Amino acid sequence: MTVRLTVAQALIRYLWNQHVRRDGSERRFFGGVFGIFGHGNVAGIGQALQEHPEVPFVPFRNEQAQVHAAVAYARTCRRMGAMACTSSIGPGATNMVTGAAMATVNRLPVLLLPGDLFARRNVAPVLQQLESEATQDVSVNDCFRPVSRYFDRIQRPEQLITSLPEAMRVLTSPAQTGAVTLALPQDVQAEAFDWPEEMFRRRVWVVPRTPPDPALLDLAAAWVRTSRRPLVVAGGGVHHSEAHEALAQFCEATGIPVGETQAGKGALPWDHPCALGGIGVTGGLAANRLAREADLVIGIGTRYSDFTTASKTLFQHPSVRFVNLNVAEFDAFKHAALPVVGDARTALQGLTARLPDWQVDPAFRQEVESLKRQWEAEVERLQAPSGRRPMTQAEVIGILNRTIRPDGVVINAAGSAPGDLHKIWRASHPGQYHVEYGYSTMGYEIPAGLGVRMAAPDREVIVLVGDGTFLMMPTELVTAVQEGIRMTVVLVDNHGFASIGGLSESLGSGGFGTEFRRRAPNGTLSGDRLPIDYVAIARGLGVHGVRAEDGEALAREIEAARERPGTTVIVVECDREARVPGYEAWWDVQVAEVSTMEPVVQARRTWVENARQERHFHGPEGESA
Repeated sequence: MTVRLTVAQALIRYLWNQHVRRDGSERRFFGGVFGIFGHGNVAGIGQALQEHPEVPFVPFRNEQAQVHAAVAYARTCRRMGAMACTSSIGPGATNMVTGAAMATVNRLPVLLLPGDLFARRNVAPVLQQLESEATQDVSVNDCFRPVSRYFDRIQRPEQLITSLPEAMRVLTSPAQTGAVTLALPQDVQAEAFDWPEEMFRRRVWVVPRTPPDPALLDLAAAWVRTSRRPLVVAGGGVHHSEAHEALAQFCEATGIPVGETQAGKGALPWDHPCALGGIGVTGGLAANRLAREADLVIGIGTRYSDFTTASKTLFQHPSVRFVNLNVAEFDAFKHAALPVVGDARTALQGLTARLPDWQVDPAFRQEVESLKRQWEAEVERLQAPSGRRPMTQAEVIGILNRTIRPDGVVINAAGSAPGDLHKIWRASHPGQYHVEYGYSTMGYEIPAGLGVRMAAPDREVIVLVGDGTFLMMPTELVTAVQEGIRMTVVLVDNHGFASIGGLSESLGSGGFGTEFRRRAPNGTLSGDRLPIDYVAIARGLGVHGVRAEDGEALAREIEAARERPGTTVIVVECDREARVPGYEAWWDVQVAEVSTMEPVVQARRTWVENARQERHFHGPEGESA
């Protein structure tokens, strides 16, 4: 039996019948479709969505923003749910490329459905077509190929029958997920075909907990037993696999301390005895000091970015070894590690079972406890009311940390806030900390708030955003109004790009081009600060806007925002020079080798000295998996 539908109608019907199951829990995979219509999709996917009102459709203001929201939705769902994003061909499609890269970098599933050129070609060149003298088989959508885990261009209706299962295979893969792009020529979208009825049956994709090789677990346990200063690096895979309880049990059984990456923060509650907080460039004193002398590093669900490893300078023990528990083989082999490839929760449970009578040395445990006490005292100092006007960003973070509800979510992505949050935010539960730092995408924060609220409508959402990133994508406040979404946006006004300003100063460039100032008579950007009224911008976009002059006012406005039905933007001025310090970790940013500027020359000398500490890891002699 067949059913006659257009390609777009068949696509929407298929997607709505896909479900996922893990640990006996089952749910519909797609929560709906985000989109902006243009000539490349309005008569195809747009018409199909009209015929399927049961499929939620949310129109956005910016195509990049809708992918940001979809990524946040998937992260909140622990990759067990996703959104599809549709756009027209042309700038609408290429606007989504940044979001696609972010999804793939962060290993989060999102389905992209950009329109494409006419497959029949006879009316070419069409509006917004990128012409090539060498081939007719190219469009701007080919930009998606390097940033997608799976890419296909549907030139004939029947190709959809084999392409859609492949797309779902990748989207639901624990190891290979990321952006999936199906480019849809606008004429093909509207073309009818006789589809097999069985294509639209309800299908359940089982997301496996792949068990690791027992022999590798045995060897990993042997390495743990011979270690004297072991350390866990908890990455985002702990959250994706819901391995929080297994990690806590492993730590309580062995006493091994834990440092958390940006994606892994909250893997343990902050007050757990083994929780040392952030590790790496944006990490804290306790985790970084222990990392420097660790003889065994157990990476769980981490890809070891340069921020985690401090550009390969953090782990300095001469004989350090790595055991990597990771569902992705590519990440498991990093640093010449013993690669325990498999689901993080399953692997942790297996490793714990092999260490029933082993614990760290009492002296090492006391050292961990002492460092944790020192670090928590430092966090208290940084979060305490400063009495400064304008406030410090650390003080703002402390207020948010104390006032957020237990099940709340704090969202951030770019600027100086991710580093400060990683250091001093105290995550009380696994889903509280939502910072996108794999791609650190400016403009992510407000769209992400929408995605989190759609995935978890009962949870409080606090979006922390700097003025620089706010100006890149404030327009999704309109989408919040449209959808009746309540969230609190705390906008830090530090008069420009404070994070890069600080980095520029450290490299000898004096913050060049990073402040929001008028052009002075001498031609430099050193005039008065720009008179930007963020409260007026918020109100103009339809949400409540207010300014908080001090910490008490900020706390009051957060409470007041909870009582309002919609979104509130609270503007807080912060001192851009009052920064949370670094803690014994370095980040490699290349400095000009020659310069007429003395501060740059000095910065280059410092860079040369630090770069000598960068390491290559080759693994122990005679022991290879």
